[in-house]
Amino acid sequence: MPTDDLVSTLRVTAVVRLSPHLVRVTFAGVGLTGTGTWPDQQLKLCFPRPGQAEPRVPAADPSEVMRWYQAFMAIPDDERPWMRSYTVRAHRGSEIDIDFVLHPDAGPATRWAAKAQVGDVLARYGPSRVYHQALPKGQDHLFAGDLAALPAIATLLGSLPEDATAQTFVEIPTPDDAQVLSRPVTWLSRDGAPAAGSPLLLDAVSRAEVTEDTVVWLAGEAAVVRSLRRHLVERGVPKSRIQFTGYWRHTLTQDDAPTAEDLAEAQERVAR
Repeated sequence: MPTDDLVSTLRVTAVVRLSPHLVRVTFAGVGLTGTGTWPDQQLKLCFPRPGQAEPRVPAADPSEVMRWYQAFMAIPDDERPWMRSYTVRAHRGSEIDIDFVLHPDAGPATRWAAKAQVGDVLARYGPSRVYHQALPKGQDHLFAGDLAALPAIATLLGSLPEDATAQTFVEIPTPDDAQVLSRPVTWLSRDGAPAAGSPLLLDAVSRAEVTEDTVVWLAGEAAVVRSLRRHLVERGVPKSRIQFTGYWRHTLTQDDAPTAEDLAEAQERVAR
């Protein structure tokens, strides 16, 4: 893959408010046709600092990941873009759709998405197939996550064979945040209550039917994901059948240092 497929600027071509807490932004960019497509396709978005027309990114070879990241971190703090991880909701040649959750405690990504307009510019690193992890083979699936996990869940459901089964649980802030997907979903609305401490996902998953052959995919707030995984392992689902990712952390951002739990999770995912 050409190295310039990994990094480029992205220009906003459309903005659609999907629901009270979700906005879809369509981007066009050079190199997207060379990245390929697959379910749960991840990339990094770089958001400009105040006063910047577009984010500043390194000229270092992006195929040398650590060297590129070191060059990124060497950019002065007040000029270095905020970097956040997102899932591609749809990929059409030189265009991609990204769905942004509008969190109440708005960070730089939420602030940007709430005001996004056609012509705005971000930068990207990825998507790279190096980081793609295919689901384990199996016919029976369980997907669980929150609104941040919805884009990935949608693409994973759309990739399943017709004869596969899927139990899907998605926690959402309000009923109006539900969507029509390719397969049935159990929507768990908090009815406007805070996400912190919500038992909805764990309660729903605890009632789901699982076996040692069930393929499980979990994502969302890190502590919730760990609780879901522990519960399913205790019910006999092998760890090798569970893919899990903590997308975000209460009171912490991706700029904050990882916790001991974050590091342990990362080490286990790498080991798998």
